[in-house]
Amino acid sequence: MEGVLVVSFILSLFLFTSIHTQQPLPFIIEVEGDPHQVAEEIETYHPGVEILTIYDTIFNGIAIKTDPKNLEEIKENSYFKQTYPVQNYQTQQTAENINQSIPFLIPNETGYTGEGVKVGVIDTGIDYTHPDLKPNFKGGFDLVDFDKDPMETKPDQGIPTLHGSHVAGIIAANGKMKGIAPDAELYAYRALGPGGTGTSVQVMAAIEKAVKDGMDIINLSLGNSINGPDWPTSVAVNRAAEEGVAVVIANGNTGPDLWTVGSPATADHVISVGASTPAMESAYLYERFRNKKIKMLPMQGSPAWDFARDMKVTNDPDEIGHDTILIMERGEMQFTQLAYEAQEKGAAALLIANNEEGIFQGGIDPNISIPVAAITKKDGEWLRNNPGYLNLEYQHVQDTVTDFSSRGPVTVNWAIKPEVVAPGAAILSTVPGGYQKLSGTSMAAPHVAGVLALLKEAHPDWTPKQLKAALLTTADPFQTFEPTAQGAGKVDAKEAIETDTLIYQSLLRFGKIGDKSEQKQDTLIIENISDQPKEYTFQLPDQQKAVHFQLPQSFTLQPHEKKEVKVKATIRPSFMEETMKQSYLYLNDTPIPYMFLSDEHEIPTAMGLELSVTPLEAGYHYQLYLVEEAEKLTIDLYDPQTFAYKTTIVEREELKPGVIEGDIELEIDLKGQYIANITIETKDNKTFQYQTIWDGSS
Repeated sequence: MEGVLVVSFILSLFLFTSIHTQQPLPFIIEVEGDPHQVAEEIETYHPGVEILTIYDTIFNGIAIKTDPKNLEEIKENSYFKQTYPVQNYQTQQTAENINQSIPFLIPNETGYTGEGVKVGVIDTGIDYTHPDLKPNFKGGFDLVDFDKDPMETKPDQGIPTLHGSHVAGIIAANGKMKGIAPDAELYAYRALGPGGTGTSVQVMAAIEKAVKDGMDIINLSLGNSINGPDWPTSVAVNRAAEEGVAVVIANGNTGPDLWTVGSPATADHVISVGASTPAMESAYLYERFRNKKIKMLPMQGSPAWDFARDMKVTNDPDEIGHDTILIMERGEMQFTQLAYEAQEKGAAALLIANNEEGIFQGGIDPNISIPVAAITKKDGEWLRNNPGYLNLEYQHVQDTVTDFSSRGPVTVNWAIKPEVVAPGAAILSTVPGGYQKLSGTSMAAPHVAGVLALLKEAHPDWTPKQLKAALLTTADPFQTFEPTAQGAGKVDAKEAIETDTLIYQSLLRFGKIGDKSEQKQDTLIIENISDQPKEYTFQLPDQQKAVHFQLPQSFTLQPHEKKEVKVKATIRPSFMEETMKQSYLYLNDTPIPYMFLSDEHEIPTAMGLELSVTPLEAGYHYQLYLVEEAEKLTIDLYDPQTFAYKTTIVEREELKPGVIEGDIELEIDLKGQYIANITIETKDNKTFQYQTIWDGSS
């Protein structure tokens, strides 16, 4: 994996590394029937198995500790469903002084501090000894080690972590730094262990524990690459919301392309948060003779870019001097290793050019002494072809959506994501031993979780649906960004607290349109929560050939009256200039985002490949996500060095959309890494392919 820290939890392949040992290991199994009764049966008939935890709310299963032999015996029972497929998660980060981003987001006092509101942080743990976090820390649970000590991973336990403490500080720091809700109660649920990695079952178990502990709000600054509404983690957070917990989730850091939002931010009932820029100075490189501007994204952990003189840019190590910026290409080598090499060669700074389209985020060891930043593949090629000198310049930036912030929509149900945005660039917050700047939607989400704590204190009886409606009804969209980048826009805490109207289901989805004109409709629910009658009027949009709206006439709602409103649109795909259309309607002053796409729009056909070892068996369990019906699915393995074909591991036909899973039995030994090529043949004779890494190490 590239980089020391990544800005969002990222799906990768996770295999049990000790499947041949007889030492007791923790497993989470999914069961049929009442998990409490199953646990009693296991204790009775399998005395060598330790019951760690029982899950009966958002997940039906049991955490046990046993050796693989006992696990194999348990699998023979009728109640056993499966050892839950394991996926690897990683925290996402890339950050602004909290004392700047919070006043920027909430310039006026709201009169609330989050007092009495319980906020659960599902992350890497919390350094509850930090003087700014200690006053509000109230407990939690460690789902990695299965104990009641949710401390961040320390150096003697593996790769140390800091992500959860940073997130917690944004929500409720209460010391030298003040969070959004400095009197809220903080609870830590450690689902990600050393290096910020963990499994889907640990995340789901943490959600379940937080729900049972009575959290008002939970924050998940993590996610994966699966853009589907019914991936297991998305189902889990929806159930948590149904249990009365407001759930805030980072939208992901793989933007700016469409379709990059991943689970669990794809869930319907949660609040998915994209990253915007607070008021900040953004550095860029400039070549004055060709009037060329090189945009760069500093690595997390990098020293500040601060040069008073022009700097020579080169990709030739023999030309390095004390005033030289070295260009290297992103590849298999870790970012920290690239930075050490550049530093040892005497470079003053390092630019890492992407090896695919767009820019990327990453992190380096903070002990690196030279500035390091990412640039696009296109800019890297331009610099290599135009060697010379560049100077460092700055531009004032605020209220834009960051390039790294993942975009929607969601596949299958075409939901607009994120719902809102909040500051997520250069955010200074608490970490073990002090304070540090990080960036990412991981930093944006806790801003919103903090705002929800203020809302919950102001309106203690409000449900998650009402809290979400208040945020979306009062958000402010940026003029130059579309709904799939920002949803309803930047949150406004004071307006949300004082709103006299709640609009539910306010992100309209008209779906996919065929070749012929169609009439689509969606439903808004408007509630007047004031003590006075209130009139509502849709602003008439500009008439367009591609879409014609039939909007309700003005109407009045009495105090505390609620009304369903149908919004209809006649869509003519033959007049669409682009294959996706999105914009805003306005009800009074409230923005109502909408989106639809034509049949010609390219969407991901399938995504992800998750593998887990089947203990004591020569096989694997696989899982991926299919967006539309498929005539055939094939997964072939290739040598990563020579690209030579190795074997076909999956061949299936006539598949329905959704989660596709099964078992693989191999007659040959496939230890090590391979390129897995996934081929989808659709019913209209189209072929879609993508690649990922198969890790057969054990």
